[in-house]
Amino acid sequence: MRVLCVAEKPSAAKAIATMLSNGRFRTTPTSDPYCKNYEFSCKVNNADATVVMTSVRGHLYTGFFEGRVNKMWQLADPITLFHHPIKKAVTESLKNVEKNLKDLSLRSDALFIWTDCDREGEAIGGEVRDTCIAINPRLQVWRARFSAMQKSAIERAAQQPIALDQQQIDAVEARSELDLRVGASFTRIQTLQLGSLLQTWKVLSFGSCQFPTLGFVVKRFEDIKSFVPESSWKLDMLYTRTHEAQTYTTRFHWMKDRLTDPHACYAIYEGCISNGPAKITMLKESKTSKKKPLPLTTIELQKKLCRILKISGEQIMKIAEELYTGGFISYPRTETNQYDATFEFGPLIEMQTQDPTWGSYATLLMGSAFEKPRSGSDNDKAHPPIHPTAYNDRLTGDAKSVYDYIVRRFLGSCWKDAKGDETVVIATVDEEDFRAKGLVIKERNYLDVYTYDTWSGGQLAPFHRGETFQPTELKVVEGQTTPPVLLTEPDLIALMEKHEIGTDATIAEHIQKILDRGYAYKVNNRFQPSSLGISLVLGYNAIGFEKSPSQPELRSQVDYLLDGG
Repeated sequence: MRVLCVAEKPSAAKAIATMLSNGRFRTTPTSDPYCKNYEFSCKVNNADATVVMTSVRGHLYTGFFEGRVNKMWQLADPITLFHHPIKKAVTESLKNVEKNLKDLSLRSDALFIWTDCDREGEAIGGEVRDTCIAINPRLQVWRARFSAMQKSAIERAAQQPIALDQQQIDAVEARSELDLRVGASFTRIQTLQLGSLLQTWKVLSFGSCQFPTLGFVVKRFEDIKSFVPESSWKLDMLYTRTHEAQTYTTRFHWMKDRLTDPHACYAIYEGCISNGPAKITMLKESKTSKKKPLPLTTIELQKKLCRILKISGEQIMKIAEELYTGGFISYPRTETNQYDATFEFGPLIEMQTQDPTWGSYATLLMGSAFEKPRSGSDNDKAHPPIHPTAYNDRLTGDAKSVYDYIVRRFLGSCWKDAKGDETVVIATVDEEDFRAKGLVIKERNYLDVYTYDTWSGGQLAPFHRGETFQPTELKVVEGQTTPPVLLTEPDLIALMEKHEIGTDATIAEHIQKILDRGYAYKVNNRFQPSSLGISLVLGYNAIGFEKSPSQPELRSQVDYLLDGG
């Protein structure tokens, strides 16, 4: 049997060919400068086969409007684009990729699709199928299902093909058509009507996820502009004592927190000064813990590493994709934060025992330190949480930092929670309650390897219920409320996740677009909207739509309907 295998990108094609052929393949060039064909023999679907492994470069097809209106904007009212016929054709720069697929299809008995196992990968697989079937209708069509670029996972997928999921393909095509119609219509309206006012002829693009993303940035900017500081007053109490040659300083926090009336605050203060001392009215000692991290999702990876490495989500995902293609981590685009009951942790932990930095912790996890990771509430039924799949000590720069984080997160999630003793005391002065809390960490556990988490707290002086003492310091502290700050990328990602703008695979792309379009820019890693970005968002808000395109509710509602809601 002659089998044509097609991956989503050239690097994936070479990696899969290497694993299926044990590194014994013949390479031939194609007319596309990036895609190569790898020829070898192996078992496929439990039968001997002659295989050619090749790839596409993402989506083959581009959607566009029929006729001259596609390029000549003045020929059609933008509103008509909502029902104007759409055609799809192979992108001009990918014509040679299409030619390679057609040539190989004519010499094949089966088509085996190895695109990424997410919704977008399914759609790309559908395009490959349509291209190949058009030239050779007799082709059998199989689809590989895998979650890691590991030899065992790839070999298993080669023997257990499934069918393409047409529903996922249709869902991507529906969203693609809707985004084209909405994006093209509003882009033309903005460009044609605002270009002359702004004295610019650059394209003012619109995207149905891009604009809510910009809306978050502008809203925070406007919140800062409109912020009016408010003064407040609070009581602050400090007590220092020496016990067994050790000095303890305990800061008590007023349980009223703060008041906006200074006269009321000073009246309470005078009462406390006149009617002291303080008395311990509650003392509670208990065991406490700090939970280890949940298994890692794409969005969590971006939020954490944007803050730690000070690089963009797009850069993080590019590095993660390269680590995945290299076989060092599992598929990096996943919403799943729980492991299946059959997941094998042992071999993955054992790989890390050789590392000079965290190897000793991995060794402990091979014994009694191991505890099954926590289970989150999300499972996309396609991929496991992000985890290391091979050991690599040759990485440098940001790639090393991303890999290190993924390994430490995985090892930390397999450890036990940190454990400690917590003491809470309440001291009462003239009916005013003041609270203090102390913490003594007894077992660091996961904190030793997952160094990105902190857990700290001072040890309180020994107290007993009913004890009285004279505060070392009791005073009124005046303060002011502070304005919010501009959004960081982790802040923006969190808002997009909360309001379901974009997916784990596209959030970084939408953020990058508002920067590329000049609608916002970064100042000290915080998003500042440009004058143009502010004008567009405030302009849409002022029109009086029931749901403004710059607000998240509209896109969320559309996605809900597209999902069959």
